[in-house]
Amino acid sequence: MAEAKPDNIKYVNLLSDIDSGRVKIPQFQREYVWSKEDAAKLIDSVLRGYPIGTFILWKTRDTLRSVRDIGGLKLKDAPEGDSVYYVLDGQQRITSLYAGIKGVVVKRENFKNKKVNIIEDFSRIYIDLTAEENDEQIVVTDVENLNETQYISLKELLDMDLLKIVTKYNDNEIINQIGLYRTKIQNYQFSIVELTDAPIEVATEVFTRLNTGGKTLTVFEIMSAKMYNEKLGFDLAEKHDAFLEELETKRFGAISNTVMLQLISLILNKDCIKKSILSTNRTEFIAIWDKAVDATRDAIDYFRTFYRIPVSGLLPYDSLLVPFAYFFCFNNSKKPDDFQRKWLQDYFWRCCLTSRFSSGVESKMAQDIKKIESILSKEEPEQLGGIDVSLSALEQNGKFTVGRAYIKALICILSYHDPKSFDDGSKVILDNDYLKMSTSKNYHHFFPRAYLSKKKIDEDKINHIANITLVDDFLNKQKIRDKAPSVYMKDYVAGNENIVKTMKSHLINDLDTWGIWTDEYDIFFNKRLAAIQKELKERLIINQYDRVE
Repeated sequence: MAEAKPDNIKYVNLLSDIDSGRVKIPQFQREYVWSKEDAAKLIDSVLRGYPIGTFILWKTRDTLRSVRDIGGLKLKDAPEGDSVYYVLDGQQRITSLYAGIKGVVVKRENFKNKKVNIIEDFSRIYIDLTAEENDEQIVVTDVENLNETQYISLKELLDMDLLKIVTKYNDNEIINQIGLYRTKIQNYQFSIVELTDAPIEVATEVFTRLNTGGKTLTVFEIMSAKMYNEKLGFDLAEKHDAFLEELETKRFGAISNTVMLQLISLILNKDCIKKSILSTNRTEFIAIWDKAVDATRDAIDYFRTFYRIPVSGLLPYDSLLVPFAYFFCFNNSKKPDDFQRKWLQDYFWRCCLTSRFSSGVESKMAQDIKKIESILSKEEPEQLGGIDVSLSALEQNGKFTVGRAYIKALICILSYHDPKSFDDGSKVILDNDYLKMSTSKNYHHFFPRAYLSKKKIDEDKINHIANITLVDDFLNKQKIRDKAPSVYMKDYVAGNENIVKTMKSHLINDLDTWGIWTDEYDIFFNKRLAAIQKELKERLIINQYDRVE
């Protein structure tokens, strides 16, 4: 059971423990944000003997991902076999003390202009030797109005030998004052609480509670700290960033950092609740990482080819990557055969249309890998509950809001047909940056909203997936605008000799009977809805509990 033990530690011992690598700042701590002036005020309090708060240190033999240097000073690793003390509370104070005492140059984030870092020289923290005890500040950063024998830098105060001090200052009163200040800092008792016998999930919970006004640690941040292994060169955060960069290069886009954690936990533990993820053995995690990444790559490639989902922004749930990557992991990266493909497709669409991963994701994942294992064994899995793809259900649930998995799934249907530009039949490029918003340049209301609003059509029926086509920005905003379909489509019929084929790529199957030339929205709406329904029915394995009429 975890135990919290209060204690005190002297400056020299604290500094020695940092230098030797026994005191570490875990990487999940926020960036260093204190200024040189903040550090000066802290050291001023130490000099006066004031309390500066308690440092909470977690004692463990676990090796975590930690801050590697302070102000360019590379911090050592702890001696092999020794316990390490990770700072759970007091990072800003400990870093300020260390930077000031060592006199280093610190680079920190500029919150006003994130493109330009703030660089401060902590060697320019001084003790004002003319200051009285009741003066506001003894430790200062500005000595412009003092001559060089009226101040001493903090680094010199603690490091300069006595002969140099006597030679430079040549004043017994000042020399004695310097000695007094040095002794005060060296003998200062820093208050600590040592947390022992605590697993990482307890230690990080302590951190979270201590930082109620700050950030709550994510499972990924905890695992990044826990899975770090310098000998093997394994840094989870860096590995994951490299994978995301690869996906960006391939123009698929980012995926949630929980995907890989859930996948690996399912592979190793057969479930992916937080407790299981955090208890994953580091050696096993590192050993399976590359295979899990390969399986995720295979799943993404499968989504892009078979489902024709070009970018991550169209994927109804990032969580869908997990069961599919699980399939590829245990299918040795082989593509599914006809039987497997059919049942994987049924599973995919049922997840999307029933909002399966909108809540309780972890428990549902554990259930779903049993279905995936059945598919791997070429056995019919137990299907997800009855699904309603009737025209009335599609009409009722089709309000166009791209944040909903249901709508994303139907956009995937539209994307599957490789939509072409109305004017010349060229491929419409779908972009992650634009697909996240309902107002995106890629989304065009075939019967323009402004046009239908003038006709007093209900807004929910105007802004409906049955009225959405995927186009490019120029076509949407510059050419069509608020024109009636009977007006703007004449130009495209005249200019695009493949207009019939082009419109079929948008699931608009007949220009003449769909109410387009007569601007009859109800006819168009019902025909398009039926076309979408047909696509869905072809992708599902319909059972007796499903509603399709």
